Amino acid sequence: MIQLTQRAATHVQQMLNKRGHGMGLRLATQKSGCSGFAYVVDYADQINSDDVIFESLDIKIVIDEMSLLNLNGSEIDYLQTSAVNQGFEFHNPNVQDVCGCGESFNV
Repeated sequence: MIQLTQRAATHVQQMLNKRGHGMGLRLATQKSGCSGFAYVVDYADQINSDDVIFESLDIKIVIDEMSLLNLNGSEIDYLQTSAVNQGFEFHNPNVQDVCGCGESFNV
């Protein structure tokens, strides 16, 4: 299961409204950095055969089965501390280690 905080759900809904299309939020992980994986956040415009769909606060979250292994149980928040300092923050219970720069993680 993947959940959004109210701030994250509100931000995603605003961005989907501004964009004018899309069915929800697509989350994934990809091999990257010195620790192993990085988060990938995008719009979900279609559902693929290997996708799993969750719904949190009326927002559809689409994630491929392989990424779900790394992200299951996560909560995603959205933080904005200034006009230029904003983004999603992942609270991922599967993370074993994070690289020094905070750009990648391993499970």
